[in-house]
Amino acid sequence: MTVTVLGSWTVTSTSIDHPDAVAVLRAYMADVIGSYGLAEPTDEVVDAHMAEDTSDDLAPPTGLLVVARHDGKVAGCGGLRFVSSEIAEVKRMFVRSSHRRLGGGSAVLIALERHARACGISRLRLDTRHDLVASHALYRCHGFAEVPAFSSGPYTERWFGKELN
Repeated sequence: MTVTVLGSWTVTSTSIDHPDAVAVLRAYMADVIGSYGLAEPTDEVVDAHMAEDTSDDLAPPTGLLVVARHDGKVAGCGGLRFVSSEIAEVKRMFVRSSHRRLGGGSAVLIALERHARACGISRLRLDTRHDLVASHALYRCHGFAEVPAFSSGPYTERWFGKELN
């Protein structure tokens, strides 16, 4: 399913092994590695982190992945991991730095919500880092509210949820 959600943004559900998905997931991982100063995000370092923290759960039947394009160029992604028949977690929310502040995060969230509703999901949740203030504002703008912790991990410091109507 392709959903054009905001102007020049198009968001498409995509197989996790599609070349566009692989490229944007690599960019996501390189961004995470670089932002934490874990290492220089070389191809080898990115490969190692992707092998350790796979996106396999974003493929049917356990989830889905969307790729966002801005004016036809791959610029971001997001995923849903189905926790139950009613709950899905938003994962791998990412927009390339060159495309930020152009509405891509909103485009991805809107598409993920549409996919979740189509799958019968009634609640979305996500975890994030404490320092991603712009992301927190994006989530709040789309109706997410802070909720009690439901997960743990080295970069899991804030939790958000949203009931879908």
